Amino acid sequence: MERIEKLIEVDVPVHTAYNQWTQFEDFPRFMEGVQEVRQLDDTHLHWRAEIWGKDEEWDCEITEQVPDRRISWSSVRGARNIGTVIFEPTSADSTRVRLIMEYDPKGVIENIGDALGILSRRVQGDLQRFKEFIETRGAETGGWRGEVQSGAPTNRNSNRFSR
Repeated sequence: MERIEKLIEVDVPVHTAYNQWTQFEDFPRFMEGVQEVRQLDDTHLHWRAEIWGKDEEWDCEITEQVPDRRISWSSVRGARNIGTVIFEPTSADSTRVRLIMEYDPKGVIENIGDALGILSRRVQGDLQRFKEFIETRGAETGGWRGEVQSGAPTNRNSNRFSR
């Protein structure tokens, strides 16, 4: 597995940055190549993206989610990847977003792209577009404040789909 760790500071409060990140279906608005993220339930997502010129699909499970602190995931079908996004307040009105992910490049093209740092630059670009998206809006498109521990939501009455 290859590892990428990137961070960016966004000029919004931690709860705003965190709430926006919980709106997974909005990811195509700022993530390059992501065509669709479909929320299946509180802890499962279906992704569809163009990666290295090929359409890929995979499912992942949210394994940990703590409001205003972190969201962790692991793929359960398709492209192998795991990761965590950490939200750290740097002031009342700014937040450091740290993305750590591991993935398994497949085939010659993905391994060459990985060696050239293409995915690493793409992830940094995604974070930059997230920054622009949330700072331009000034507010999140929705939010989910429930917690997830080991893949099970602790507040089943919460509505992740609020907009």
